[in-house]
Amino acid sequence: MRIRVGPAGWSYKDWAGIVYPTKKSPRFDPLRYLSKYFDAIEVDSTFYRPMPRSYAESWAERVEDNPDFRFTAKLWKRFTHERDTAWSTEDVKLAREVLEGLRAGRRLGAVLMQFPWSFRNNEKNQEWLRDVIKEFEDFPLVLEVRHLSWDTPEFFGQLKERGVGFVNIDQPMFHDSIAPSARATAHVGYVRVHGRNYKDWFRENAGPEARYNFLYSAEQLKPWAKRAEEIAQSPDTDEVYVVTNNHYLGQAPANALMLKSMLEKERVPAPPELFQKYEKALKDFAVPVAKEEPTEKKAAASRRQGSLDL
Repeated sequence: MRIRVGPAGWSYKDWAGIVYPTKKSPRFDPLRYLSKYFDAIEVDSTFYRPMPRSYAESWAERVEDNPDFRFTAKLWKRFTHERDTAWSTEDVKLAREVLEGLRAGRRLGAVLMQFPWSFRNNEKNQEWLRDVIKEFEDFPLVLEVRHLSWDTPEFFGQLKERGVGFVNIDQPMFHDSIAPSARATAHVGYVRVHGRNYKDWFRENAGPEARYNFLYSAEQLKPWAKRAEEIAQSPDTDEVYVVTNNHYLGQAPANALMLKSMLEKERVPAPPELFQKYEKALKDFAVPVAKEEPTEKKAAASRRQGSLDL
């Protein structure tokens, strides 16, 4: 059984000097860098716009040093959030390009259909969901719904019949929020932890930086490590993805390292800057990797050593 852990996304300006080195070479690649520490990353950018196949090919090339690495990719919001009008054949074609590229490169772990809290369990939305699944059913699909109305045996049975994985989520719990779970409905299992920022979760005009500003403690994460193991033990599940989405100020990769350590039962390597920033949280779960000097400094040091050898 393979349980892969990683953060959602990798391109955040506020990660500079926290997740990534402050001083780095011009050729520094954040995706390649993260693939040294994680076996999965959830692609967030595919949610906002369709992307060409060439993007997927580039991503796959950049993680080639980690043969176990997989991407999960969020489905374009045209199919999950923009539901006032029907999509077109061209919309489907555009959305599929980058997904087909990841699949062709054997790097696609799952396609995430993330629906908002406002997406309730009613006849209209059930029909919409069935149609979305039909358009993309040749991909390994996983579904995230956030409203309590979807928590029914009939719904989970339908997901199992269609081979769609259920996304078990941690979110701020209100009276109509779907609760934490360890459900497995397909060969791909999935966990997403969003943080528990109650103050800003539904606050109007709260940006992602505010909404996902939350650092989990070890005690808060331990139940999720157990749930991931429980999902992995399901006879129908081949692999599990555990994704941390509390990305603000690098909290997602910090918590991802903690979860990875809990699942692997040992301390795991950590980016040195990240360990320094969150040492109190990470000290029992991670070991900082020695900082790498920028390329130009390495070259200068090599030249100096050569002179000494002479």
